[in-house]
Amino acid sequence: MDILNTYGSTLILFAGIVGFLMAWGIGANDVANAMGTSVGSKALTIKQAIIIAMIFEFTGAYLAGGEVTSTIRKGIIDASYFIDQPELLVYGMTAALLAAGLWLIIASYYGWPVSTTHSIVGAIVGFSAVGVGVDSVTWSKVVGIVGSWVVTPLISGVIAYMIFMSSQKLIFNTKDPIKNAKRYVPFYMFLAGFILSLVTITKGLKHVGLHFSTVEAAILAVLIGIIVAVIGKIFINRVKIDPEADKEMHFSNVEKIFAVLMVITACAMAFAHGSNDVANAIGPLAAVVNIVHNDGQISAQAALAWWILPLGGIGIVLGLAIFGKRVMATIGQGITHLTPSRGFAAELAAASTVVIASGTGLPISTTQTLVGAVLGVGMARGIAALNLGVIRNIVISWVITLPIGATLAIIFFYMLKAIFS
Repeated sequence: MDILNTYGSTLILFAGIVGFLMAWGIGANDVANAMGTSVGSKALTIKQAIIIAMIFEFTGAYLAGGEVTSTIRKGIIDASYFIDQPELLVYGMTAALLAAGLWLIIASYYGWPVSTTHSIVGAIVGFSAVGVGVDSVTWSKVVGIVGSWVVTPLISGVIAYMIFMSSQKLIFNTKDPIKNAKRYVPFYMFLAGFILSLVTITKGLKHVGLHFSTVEAAILAVLIGIIVAVIGKIFINRVKIDPEADKEMHFSNVEKIFAVLMVITACAMAFAHGSNDVANAIGPLAAVVNIVHNDGQISAQAALAWWILPLGGIGIVLGLAIFGKRVMATIGQGITHLTPSRGFAAELAAASTVVIASGTGLPISTTQTLVGAVLGVGMARGIAALNLGVIRNIVISWVITLPIGATLAIIFFYMLKAIFS
């Protein structure tokens, strides 16, 4: 306890720095995954994708980042093991942030799309199991989280497959793809607008003092979805099309229409990602701040300090701007050849899955969700459409992330313990 009284401000400052480092790593690695499909399908340039991601990632993190934060902060380890020595939890959470942040930056430098959720969960489990005791980890929660990493790529893959196949049946495999695109694409736009607005209304607006019932939120989300569809239809009608052109040119023009749609889904994915994955950076940081401010008391629930969410949001934006394009190349071009219609199916499926998980407070891996969605689109065209070598490397990077996060966290935990004790 004396340690927290003596070094409290120093510990918070250091935790803030490594929390920012972790957010920077999330921006460099995971946000690139969120925008990679848009860039890979040529719907957006890298510069456009970065600007869109900056706006919507920060908005998602700041408005809707609270729900999942509580799961990361309270669920994985049993706080009762730290009551007599709360400084151990402070060291551990700081070490976990430093370990996960460093690994993400290394992976991003080499263009490996690894999971930020894997990184931080592995780090927290590592320091707690080795530094405090195996029983301090709530293994049932960890099993549930690991299970979600298997389930969510399957869900997003199935949704992406269904969206892609529906676009093939309703638009591409018809006699007049242009006419059918103008008819059906606004429905896809409605779906994208509905998903994005629903999570904003139900989760985000309560942080700024606005509260809606479930029915009110659903009605408002439907209205926003309709507005998005109408605006989208206006833009689609402006796409110039030569009626005398051959069917190949018609397909190209349909892809132009889907490129318009990709901008909306890119926004949805960035917002959904910001709301879900900012927890990986700010959850452990919030735990450190609360313990120090409460004189070592570990409370079951605690309010976020005002500066924590903006710190996470700014870190994500800077990481994306500086390092983001390295992982974008892997995810957007490496797994399978993406066109705007394929990229749209993958992105909307991933956004839907992330929104569902974020609403239930389950910390999923956005990386795995998006890769699952891209695989779903690729599988719709047959196994030959997939680059199995790239997929193998991605899976290997996922597998080694947990042990690397855990090992680094254990090393940093004992270093911090030695320095401050």
